[in-house]
Amino acid sequence: MTNNVNALKKLAAQIRLGAMEAIQARGFGHVGGSLSVADTLAVLYGAILRVDPNNPKWPERDKMVCSKGHAGPAVYAALALKGYFPYEDILTLNQPGTNFPSHCDRKKTPGVDMTTGSLGQGTSLAVGMALGDRLKGRDSRMYLIVGDGELNEGQPWEAFMFAAAQKLDNLTVLIDWNKKQLDGFVADINDPQSFAAKMEAFGFHTQQVKGNSVEEVLRAIQACEEVKGRPHAIVLDTIKGAGIKEVEDTFSNHSMTPKPEVIQGWVQILRDQIAAMDGGVFDA
Repeated sequence: MTNNVNALKKLAAQIRLGAMEAIQARGFGHVGGSLSVADTLAVLYGAILRVDPNNPKWPERDKMVCSKGHAGPAVYAALALKGYFPYEDILTLNQPGTNFPSHCDRKKTPGVDMTTGSLGQGTSLAVGMALGDRLKGRDSRMYLIVGDGELNEGQPWEAFMFAAAQKLDNLTVLIDWNKKQLDGFVADINDPQSFAAKMEAFGFHTQQVKGNSVEEVLRAIQACEEVKGRPHAIVLDTIKGAGIKEVEDTFSNHSMTPKPEVIQGWVQILRDQIAAMDGGVFDA
């Protein structure tokens, strides 16, 4: 693990590249939400999570549940870069017989701690896992990534209330506030008002940071470790499609079917970003 900011920035770019190469191989996929959460995944897998890729089911490990399971391409890229399986495997994304379905599946993919993608349910699962670890006397920490759109559902808020009542300070909720969901802007569909104010009101130790800044995400997660007796919430102020300007500027960027030459251009943009970090040499 590392606290080196430049290394984390490079890892975030590599996660974006992996997600795009996987989607490129399939021809379509969840582009926007995979890109927006790449920086958080880089911090988790590059600096925070206590895991063992050679023993994915190690009981004492820290755990990560990506409730917004459609961000699977980014999760798979992070796991591949961490060494859970060969990088080339993710190029079978969402294809017949794959171990890398569109939404995360713990029975198929090493390193995936919980099956998700039926939006709104991942929070309950993560809260239950965090409680289970505490009851078993483990010092494991649980990190939950939720989308802003899925918080239209009532189930996460019931789980948040339960987590606060149980004082699950081993739980950190990371809200990917990228402002959009499948069918438009979150504020237009079911305006959540302030996620930070709500989480604080529900009893969470709450922070709001620039979610596409690895520095801010890292500091926020580290700060959670110093606060006891309350679950934690970090509202990630992100851009849907972050890292590729054309995707950022596209309104309907939740799931995309770009022309082959277009997605190849996006892949090249990310390769160029990584090459610049390496002093002009791209290391595949």
